[in-house]
Amino acid sequence: MLELAILGFLAEQPLHGYDLKRRVAQLTGHVRPIADGTLYPAIKRLERAGWLTRRAEPGSRAAPRQMLVLTEPGRAELRRRLAEPEEVEISDENRWFTLLAFLRHLDDPAARDAVLRRRLAFLRTPSSFFYEGGRPVRAEELDDPYRRGLLTIARATSRAELAWLRETLGEPE
Repeated sequence: MLELAILGFLAEQPLHGYDLKRRVAQLTGHVRPIADGTLYPAIKRLERAGWLTRRAEPGSRAAPRQMLVLTEPGRAELRRRLAEPEEVEISDENRWFTLLAFLRHLDDPAARDAVLRRRLAFLRTPSSFFYEGGRPVRAEELDDPYRRGLLTIARATSRAELAWLRETLGEPE
């Protein structure tokens, strides 16, 4: 998820590490704050892979700033990750939102639609946070108001996303 966010933000423009950290935190920080000890090793991995480079630019006060720039192989890797997401990137809501934030960088409309159809199929599969005998438990079946609330909120979110996916894919209700 972090590497995808780095590649995605750098596809939009070169960024200084601090600016990149701020953008990633805005996208995912409410769920998973990004520490320097996580971000900078990820940047180094992407740099070693040849997917980004550093470019020195004059600093406003002192030393030059190191700008991170996405390379053409990095753009190709971003497109590959967007076109071929792992199952967890389709099923995990936070990973899905990161993928969705950068899906516009996938130039092929058919490939974008294929990713959206995978998410649509996932959402159409009955599921729950709670199961009895392997069967998903519905909100109406629970006495616990907090678990019922969790399932009610999740259902509303899923319905909104399903409606958006159907509209975006041009499918009837």
